[in-house]
Amino acid sequence: MLARVFRRSLVTWLCLAAMATHGNAADGTSGRPLPIDTAVDASIPIPPTATHHCGREIAQTMHFTGAPWLVRESRQREEDCRLMLDALDVRPGQTICDMGCGNGFYTLELARRVGPKGLVYAVDIQPEMLRMLAEAAGREGLTNIRPVLGTAIDPRLPAAAIDLCLCVDVYHEFSHPDAMLARVRESLADGGRLALVEFRGEDPAVPIKPLHKMTKAQIRSELQPAGFRVVGEFDRLPWQHLVFLGAQQPGERAAGREKP
Repeated sequence: MLARVFRRSLVTWLCLAAMATHGNAADGTSGRPLPIDTAVDASIPIPPTATHHCGREIAQTMHFTGAPWLVRESRQREEDCRLMLDALDVRPGQTICDMGCGNGFYTLELARRVGPKGLVYAVDIQPEMLRMLAEAAGREGLTNIRPVLGTAIDPRLPAAAIDLCLCVDVYHEFSHPDAMLARVRESLADGGRLALVEFRGEDPAVPIKPLHKMTKAQIRSELQPAGFRVVGEFDRLPWQHLVFLGAQQPGERAAGREKP
């Protein structure tokens, strides 16, 4: 049943990506797009962007014109998206953040999984991506999604409210990792987790440019000093790491060894 739903959603997305720049469906029966929270405080300056972080070159953010790649027909086969979603252990009623949500490939399914009593914050820094997502959510009648226009230093999430913050192939594109991770850490609820999904940098067989891949060693070396600790790993995805992180507890050294 889940496989059929996911395949149907994928086909829907392929159609939506093609229609996103052409307005509503001709029959006029589509739902209204969700409102997008664009209330960014323009008075807060964005620091200059660095080229490297912890010795790693920062990749450029995928432009919204590349959105069709996110809904390519081969994605399920290449990445096993359903298996990744199941590994997240999302539960009804939870508050989730899809960070760098793009056109919402994962957002819609997360919204279904948290149910009407749950909420999904869909955060992106490109309003064009959010418009695609808002249109798709409206067409599918999903009202438990809150599209949010973030900035390079602030995802604009509520404090201590997020049960799971999902970053799929996006952390390596953060132009200001320290600022973003600080905000993410503040947003996590008690027991909340950050889930990083990154293409495996250790594996030359993964057909992704090295700039868009990360090793587990890189994840640990960058996230631990930022106040996170690894709380779980899932190693069954075809191309990607899935690493779960939680906020370090008082007394843990940010750059030191994790508590046993």
